[in-house]
Amino acid sequence: MHRLKGNRLKGSRAKGSGRAAVHPRIRLLAGVLLASHLLLVCWLMLRPLDVPWAAAANLTPLEGIRADLSYGPLEAARRIGGGLALLAPLGVLLPLISGRVELSPLATWSSPARTAAAGVLVSVGIEMLQTAVPGQVVDVDSVLLNTLGVMLAHLAVVPALRARRRRSQGATPRITRVALGPWTDVLSSVQREY
Repeated sequence: MHRLKGNRLKGSRAKGSGRAAVHPRIRLLAGVLLASHLLLVCWLMLRPLDVPWAAAANLTPLEGIRADLSYGPLEAARRIGGGLALLAPLGVLLPLISGRVELSPLATWSSPARTAAAGVLVSVGIEMLQTAVPGQVVDVDSVLLNTLGVMLAHLAVVPALRARRRRSQGATPRITRVALGPWTDVLSSVQREY
């Protein structure tokens, strides 16, 4: 254990990394929530639908969003909001499961990029699985909206978690500087030959 003036250092640390680690119970809870959310998403998106006909696959970006906007503001908000909200919990749960709610400036950019990449992969995976399900149609706009929802949730919640983590850890421990020893005066008076 590291000690600083008799007090235990606050905040748990990942072994050997120097990064703030999320408590194991929170990681476990986030894992259970993520698994249950993904099961719900798979049930919603991969169950066969009994429809008399199915629309053609939408492979043109933003075409489906334009079609949703033509239904009027309330129906468009419901459809677009549903696409944004479907995978949004991944934006918060994935950083918690990884065990790092990092406090470094690099985390400002790397954490959203990793989370967005995971959101894209999950969304594309769901869309590819939908090709084998009767009544489900592939839509590239779903991938765009799902990824945007993951990013918005991440950017709305994770920085607040980081700020809370910083406050809970208290002040950063300071190590006093070690002054130069008395032998430096001796070394500075010795003539050196190069």
